[in-house]
Amino acid sequence: MNVIDSLKNEIKEMMDNDPAHDFEHIMRVYKNAQKLCKQEKVNKKLVLCATLLHDVVSYPKSDNRSKNSSIESAKKSKTILKKYNFSKEEIIIISDAIRDHSFSQNKIPVTIEGKILQDADRLDALGAIGIARVFATGGSLKRPLYNIDDPFCKSRNVNDKVWTVDHFYQKLLKLESLMNTKSGKIEAKKRTKVLKEFLRQLRQEI
Repeated sequence: MNVIDSLKNEIKEMMDNDPAHDFEHIMRVYKNAQKLCKQEKVNKKLVLCATLLHDVVSYPKSDNRSKNSSIESAKKSKTILKKYNFSKEEIIIISDAIRDHSFSQNKIPVTIEGKILQDADRLDALGAIGIARVFATGGSLKRPLYNIDDPFCKSRNVNDKVWTVDHFYQKLLKLESLMNTKSGKIEAKKRTKVLKEFLRQLRQEI
């Protein structure tokens, strides 16, 4: 069994997260990364290892430690990777990519490996699957779907800690402009159209 398959099996046994950050999320990000790697000059093995490990520590969004999930995942990834005979340099590339990928950290990764991981992860927050994840998270936290007086944040401050639809304005609609790679930008544009169409339809229904 190769390193990638061994890591997949190890991570699958470890994942016990909310529906938006489960092993299926990991594998969708993995698939996104595979596609992005085809368009970029990059060490594919390091990118794919980073995708498998990027949420190995994932605190619930309601937890004060949530913003530090990527930092903790980076630390834990180093311990895991040492079992697989990666060089110090490779472990640094992978762990730095994981540390810097998170939206809440507000960082742009330095390496192309980190940029691809960040793009691949952000793509899973867009499109139909992104919509599904938003409401899965909102439901698990028992948040109302939207603010009944101003559902689409026309004249109030956005607060996605209270209303689920606010997350579109707090984060999701911003992601397209924050993508790092050309192929990531193209795919993000397609998926963002899905978000905008959903909001248009929602506006008609409520």
